[in-house]
Amino acid sequence: MNAHEMSANVPSMRPAVTAQIQAETGLDEVVLRDLVHAFYAKVRMDPDLGPIFADRISNWGPHLDRMTAFWSSVALMTGKYHGAPVQKHVGLPVIWAHFDRWLDLFRETAGEVCSPAGAKHVTERAERIARSLNMAVQDARESGVPDLS
Repeated sequence: MNAHEMSANVPSMRPAVTAQIQAETGLDEVVLRDLVHAFYAKVRMDPDLGPIFADRISNWGPHLDRMTAFWSSVALMTGKYHGAPVQKHVGLPVIWAHFDRWLDLFRETAGEVCSPAGAKHVTERAERIARSLNMAVQDARESGVPDLS
């Protein structure tokens, strides 16, 4: 039996990991959906971020669903999101100040919607994501091609 066949017979650890994270943080799909919806409502009203999103998103329903799946994958390790966030952000007219504002709104919303442990959990991940996306955007701007290594 090769490694692929063996792994196909081993139950996924994902449900157990997700359950443990949920127990430790109070996060679940409903909380994450509420977080995403409340956060993007603020983003849309923000004088700096709102226009960037408005120029690119005409139908918010699918975007909010996609972002809920993204945060489910990031925060709960569910594997629901299948996308390429770096590629989506590389061409945007953004600088670190935009990511910093995004983080301010995210932290604020997480504090309002999530338990303290849940807010800490998602904001730690949001901070890493913002730094990574900012680096990719800047690398692409400087060289024309993002260095994802």
